[in-house]
Amino acid sequence: MSRRMAPLAGVRVLDLTRVLAGPWCTQNLADLGAEVIKIERPQGGDDTRGWGPPYLKDSKGEDTSEAAYYAAANRNKKSVTIDMATEAGAKAIQELAKHCDIVVENFKVGGLKKYGLDYESLNVINPKLIYCSITGFGQNGPYAARPGYDFMIQAMGGLMSITGERDDQPGGGPQKAGVAVADLMTGMYATVGVLAALHERNRSGLGQHIDMALLDCQVAMLANQNMNYLASGQAPQRAGNAHQNLVPYQVFAVADGHMIVAVGNDSQFRAYCKAIHREDLAQDPRFVTNPQRVRNREQLVPILAEIMQSQPLQYWLTLLESVNVPVGPINNLEQVYQNPQVQARQMKISLPHPIAGQADFVASPLRLSASPVQYHSAPPLLGEHTEQVLQDILGLDLDQIQALQG
Repeated sequence: MSRRMAPLAGVRVLDLTRVLAGPWCTQNLADLGAEVIKIERPQGGDDTRGWGPPYLKDSKGEDTSEAAYYAAANRNKKSVTIDMATEAGAKAIQELAKHCDIVVENFKVGGLKKYGLDYESLNVINPKLIYCSITGFGQNGPYAARPGYDFMIQAMGGLMSITGERDDQPGGGPQKAGVAVADLMTGMYATVGVLAALHERNRSGLGQHIDMALLDCQVAMLANQNMNYLASGQAPQRAGNAHQNLVPYQVFAVADGHMIVAVGNDSQFRAYCKAIHREDLAQDPRFVTNPQRVRNREQLVPILAEIMQSQPLQYWLTLLESVNVPVGPINNLEQVYQNPQVQARQMKISLPHPIAGQADFVASPLRLSASPVQYHSAPPLLGEHTEQVLQDILGLDLDQIQALQG
């Protein structure tokens, strides 16, 4: 099959974001072929450039100046340093916006107005501009002016009330997720919103303002837990590694570690019981259907837990996979990248890097058959593309570019 142009080829994005939620969105757009121009402060740039260790390693195994955190969300972009706090710097960014299709920013509400870089100002000079604002709490409401960070949003948005071991168990209590899921989910929702607005612009010829809030996205992503509450009036509680609506669907200790058993329907439960030589459990009136198993989990789970501890991990994986019961090991990241499925899907890529030489990165999970994601550049050094972009797009000379550095 012949390859077609990248889905977003010809689309230009002005990236006024830093840290994670905004850069995650713009990295998605860059992976899909958009030209993403990341505007950074001349001194220090994106905050996450300093969020280390760890750092990328050079060919001698020594740390570079590039933090791994920054590298996670900024591939395929161009870095341009401009001091927007100066009149000339703000004006240059305004001029860039005239030549862009999309702006993504994550400044506090109203924070860009004094530079003439808010939606209302840029809409006047470029009515086709799609402008996406990412904040903690959105553009309106009593919390709009507050700063919002992933950790506090996980707490305020309900995630930590349903994450972690039960309060009556050892180690029980509120627990955040292992990655900044509020930031990441907001970046994903922002990507969807931008692509939807881009498609709508094909009909109307006009841009629009997209208002993304971490708290909104955190609330929305609770999915079935939201509906568990709305349908019952009872707030779900922490259940550790068990599932609120399915049994057995949890971590079990085995003879040499732990594993996941994820029984999703009654036929799988019958197959599971047959495999562990306890067909009587599948015929027990307390456990025949999933609703009955959920109601009687306190009786069923200890029986299964004792059985699972009798054999090692590989025994259970081989046996239960053979009867199509969903199971899996609990891998650390070293094991993840050694997994043959992860390797077959090429989830680790290597890109040339101006300091590190050749560095490993995570691939995009997007798989498009005719216009696949392309990896044309590693996360850029601070200001790596300043001269190129400002000369090519705005026609500035070196003295004018130097003046924009503050």
